[in-house]
Amino acid sequence: MHHLTTKTLSVGGVPIGGGTRIKIQSMTTTKTSDVEKTLAQIADLKGVGADFVRLAIADEGDAFALKEVREKCQIPLVADIHFSPKLAVLAMENGADKIRINPGNIGGEQEIRYVADCIKAHKIPVRVGSNTGSIEKGFLEKYGRSAEALVESALYNVGILEKFGVQDIVISVKASDVKMTVNAYMGIAERVQYPLHLGVTEAGTFTSGTVKSAVGIGSLLLRGIGDTIRVSLTDDPVKEIWIGQEILRACGLDEAYVDVVACPTCGRCEWESRALAEKVTEFVRPYKKKAKIAVMGCVVNGPGEGKDADLGIAGGKDCCLLFKKGEIYKKIAAQDAEEEFFKEIRLLLDGE
Repeated sequence: MHHLTTKTLSVGGVPIGGGTRIKIQSMTTTKTSDVEKTLAQIADLKGVGADFVRLAIADEGDAFALKEVREKCQIPLVADIHFSPKLAVLAMENGADKIRINPGNIGGEQEIRYVADCIKAHKIPVRVGSNTGSIEKGFLEKYGRSAEALVESALYNVGILEKFGVQDIVISVKASDVKMTVNAYMGIAERVQYPLHLGVTEAGTFTSGTVKSAVGIGSLLLRGIGDTIRVSLTDDPVKEIWIGQEILRACGLDEAYVDVVACPTCGRCEWESRALAEKVTEFVRPYKKKAKIAVMGCVVNGPGEGKDADLGIAGGKDCCLLFKKGEIYKKIAAQDAEEEFFKEIRLLLDGE
């Protein structure tokens, strides 16, 4: 898979674009001025693998609190600002590593230049985001709510920043409609070399949001498009990072993880393989190690279907078989299966 070449930018010392690893981000749901809660949520997001964390800067209290948040956490912070050039500048002055704005709602040329000058002075990137709720009126009238309108609106706003000398720009063109999102990103990827931030906006609650994001983000990544991603879920933001990682892994863009494969089960399954598969998946989540573990429902096909797994288990009513690379090496009683399998997993991953 060829990754389209984009410009390399730095967000708090972390590179994006230029063929570097795809970065994952999420956004806090706390009030930024509540520093204690905000730091706790940032720690949770960093702990599960977030590369950046975005914060809402809704008022001066949030902007000034950003300084303390910046001083007390070790992850790049992106300030999300709308409608106020003053808040954009305050966020940068208080330590934002990157800002997200829509020039179309910041004000006229004087206000945009005020923000642009500060971006250049602090030497940080800016994300210009257009979505179906913020398309410039002229493009909306010309193209309607469409991929073309998203692309033209984003390029128009990028042009305004370029006019004032801003060069470190990231672009997003999101819609809640998956097909429109994909078409918009494909369209803009042909016209710019700025890094692209991918996402399906307002994707929804966990199940529907995960499916929409996987289809939209995944199809773009498989085309070599995209440099950062955010899975937008109406749920705990930690889950956004989990799903983002799974999307990257499914696209073959992250190999340093433990892949847990499990069969869907059928009438031949006579033990709780589903419950074990879920426990194994949670247990291995923190590991940054290439390995494959199989949890199979029956002994009929289990070792064969999991032939390439480093370690696997296949169950029956009274006993389970453990296998490595498809070769059975141990038979254990069903009631001991979970304990014994986890011993083998620890041995595989930790060498214990």
